[in-house]
This record gives sequence, structure tokens and C-alpha cells, in this order.
Amino acid sequence: MGSVSTDEAMRRAIVLAARGLGTTSPNPLVGCVLLDSRGEIVGEGFHAYAGGPHAEIVALAQAGERARGGTAVVTLEPCNHTGRTGPCTQALIRAGVRRVVVGVTDPNPVAAGGVETLRAAGIDVELGVRSVEAEAGNLAWLTAVRRGRPYLIWKYAATLDGRIAAADGTSMWITSEAARIDVHALRGTVDAVIVGVGTVLADDPRLTVRNLRDGSLAIRQPLRVVVDSEGRTPADARVRDAAAPTWVATVDEVGAGPDGKVDLPALLAVLYQRGVRAALLEGGPILAGAFLAAGLVDKVVGYLAPKLLGAGPAALADAGPRTISEVIDLEFTDITPVGPDLRVTAFPRKTEG
Repeated sequence: MGSVSTDEAMRRAIVLAARGLGTTSPNPLVGCVLLDSRGEIVGEGFHAYAGGPHAEIVALAQAGERARGGTAVVTLEPCNHTGRTGPCTQALIRAGVRRVVVGVTDPNPVAAGGVETLRAAGIDVELGVRSVEAEAGNLAWLTAVRRGRPYLIWKYAATLDGRIAAADGTSMWITSEAARIDVHALRGTVDAVIVGVGTVLADDPRLTVRNLRDGSLAIRQPLRVVVDSEGRTPADARVRDAAAPTWVATVDEVGAGPDGKVDLPALLAVLYQRGVRAALLEGGPILAGAFLAAGLVDKVVGYLAPKLLGAGPAALADAGPRTISEVIDLEFTDITPVGPDLRVTAFPRKTEG
């Protein structure tokens, strides 16, 4: 293989990092490409699971002595502390790497300081190479660490006119099997799935990650969170089975917000302390409205079926706006057909100030 530029190597590292999606939390996604002194790729690695070897360690093991005098291209600043594994900075120094190229610096104060350590050892460090793409590939983790709360995705499924059920309450199935399979893949990328007790009482969902064709469970299951101010979740609800861990979050445990119900910022703070870095909000419209009104939703994923009901509950209840000037403004970033349905992805627009 011929030599490659550090820009090309960073693109490859970003692709590698994505292979750890859904298995690394509470750690970040990281990819690493090692180039020898001639610019040829001699090692690649990504962080595959929490507690496992970091991307740099995997790449260094693959490269061996060929890493000496070479360049390490890493999507995230190499860690500078000892946790379940040792500091990657020291491994790079011992390997004799001459240069380190970093996509994004680490906002975690526990792990930060890698750039300074590397430079103090005489290693040339370049920052910000393909930083936009590196940031986007690790957006949930970076956002969570910077804010001290999980990155929250609101997901809903509705008819084209925004109804999540018919007037008589029936809702199975608004979207196609293809869309439901896609939702399970989305669940597999997060650490927790959040619903309100109303959804549990109405639909008795399982909230697990499954293969819909044979019903088998994925090896890794997100935490199921029921926001239940008064503890009304039935003892025989399916979310209480042994298929996945469950937390029924009550006012007594979390505390009450201004409305007397579970304090949502406090809920997210507790989840962050429990290692949750990305969470999926699945229901229902009242809880979704409360999270949106509190400014706690980071991303919206809607599955729209080519159907019309004209009546029945809407996907979203009161989210705060009282007039059109107060509308929650979103920016579409992706519209993809999923079977006969559409998956629409949007982000709340950042306000000035």
C-alpha cells in the first residue's frame, strides 16, 4: 500500500471509530490509524467496548516496531490517565511515535491533558484535522460530557398528519416492519430508552432490542427507564421482566420539578452518573412535550407513514409554544425512505445569545 496523507488517514480513523457504536459507553468512540515514517498505513484500531483496549493500543499492537518514527492519527485526543486501561499517551511515547494528529480534543477533565504530555515528550502534535467530521461521529458522547447529561434523541412514529393512534386508541401498526426494524437498530446505539408511565399503561411495551423476525434479544440491552411520578407501573408490566434492566423513576427517588412531576433535568443527571451517555425518548406525547419545553432534546427522529387518520392523539402534546413566534425551530439533516415510510432526522436550531 502506498503512502497516504494525514487527512486521508483521519477519514479512515473516523470510519473505524463508528464500528464501536453502541458498545463503548460510557467511553467515547475512537479510531486510530498509524502511519510509518514513509506515510504508509501500518496499524489500525478502534475502541470496541468499555474496558477493552483503546484504539491507539490496538493500532500500536498491529504496527509493532513499524510505529517508531511514524504518525498516529486519532479521532480523539489520546487519554492521559489510568482507568480500566493505562494512558494511551505513554503507550505512544514508548512506541517512539514522532507525530500525533488529533481530530477533537477530549472535554473530559479526567482524561484530558494528552496533548500537553505528548508535546512535553518531544512529540509533534497537530490538532483539528477533519474536526467537524470527527466531532459529528462522536456527537452524543461529546455533548453528554460537556453538559453532564445524556444526549437525548426523541423518536416517534406517526401518520403523515401527525397521529400516533386512531381515535379509538389503536396504534399497531402505524409504520411498516422495515421502520420498526430500523427503530430497533436505533435502540441498539443508545444506553437507555425512556418512556412515561402512560405509555406503559396503554401499550405495555417491552422496550428491548430484538430481531423482529425471530424475536431473539440482542446481547446488549439499554436500560429501560419509566418516568412514573407516583409509582403506577404495574408489577406485571413487560418492562419489569428479566430481558433488560429497568428503572422506574419516581418523584420520591428523583425529586419533583415545578409541575410536581419527576424533575427531568435531575432525572438526566442521575442517568449520566449511572453511565448513560445517549438516551432514546420513545413516549409518549406528554413526556416528549415536557422534555422539549425544558430544552432537553438534542435530536429528533420521526418515522412518518403514508397514512392519514384525521383524528386521534398527536405525536406531541404541550411543548411550550403559545404563538407561532415561539415555535420550536428544527433543521432537517436527513430524510430517508425506510420501506414505505420516511425517516426524518432534525436538530433543534441553536438560538443566539
